[in-house]
Amino acid sequence: MKHALLVGVLLLAAACATVPPSGRTSVVLLPDEHGKTGAVVVSGAGSERTLSEPRQAVSVDAGASPGEPFVMPEKEVAAAVGAALKTLPKAPVRYILYFRHDSAELTAESRSRLNEVMRATRARAPVDVSVVGHTDTVGDKPYNYQLSLKRAKAVAALLAAEGLDP
Repeated sequence: MKHALLVGVLLLAAACATVPPSGRTSVVLLPDEHGKTGAVVVSGAGSERTLSEPRQAVSVDAGASPGEPFVMPEKEVAAAVGAALKTLPKAPVRYILYFRHDSAELTAESRSRLNEVMRATRARAPVDVSVVGHTDTVGDKPYNYQLSLKRAKAVAALLAAEGLDP
């Protein structure tokens, strides 16, 4: 019986130590895949704290001012939000392909990048691909619109020929 009571007290103490107090919110600024962050302002009770460094965090109790910012260790970030981060889709990948002047024909260098585009597309399946064509602003708008559309269709056709499902 003494052991059961001791185990019960230890479990209760552990539960209190790991459950955040009611009404407390923690904000952690996470870096993007390149390790960069923006900034976020956390406010409460008329005061503010700015977080601008990777893994910088602050806790705020309901109705109180935000606490002092601190850098959360990677292990704590992983424990707190690791499961959610694993469910995020990969960030979009963008490729800029260039065309010969006044044409819907890719330059040789851009045409050689199509293999790279297809490798990335296959590695990220399932995937959503958008193709957008652009021109300069030298010609008139209707002509540029038609040329940009031809360029987008040309790239889409090349990707489809490589096996991408249109």
